[in-house]
Amino acid sequence: MSQSMLNMYISFAGMALLILSIGLILLSRYKLKGWFAGIISVLAYISLLFGGLIILYIVFSGPTG
Repeated sequence: MSQSMLNMYISFAGMALLILSIGLILLSRYKLKGWFAGIISVLAYISLLFGGLIILYIVFSGPTG
């Protein structure tokens, strides 16, 4: 597998984490209550952080050929 294809799959994983974090944040704010909402919210923000770091890595790694 080439480096370009690997970067594409890594970026898909980063985008999936960002989409997951959006869903979890909305779920924890509007549907859940109490300590369970706090746990889901922490999980959402962790996935947001990892997804953002992955996308940042892909963007700043530069073009691959």
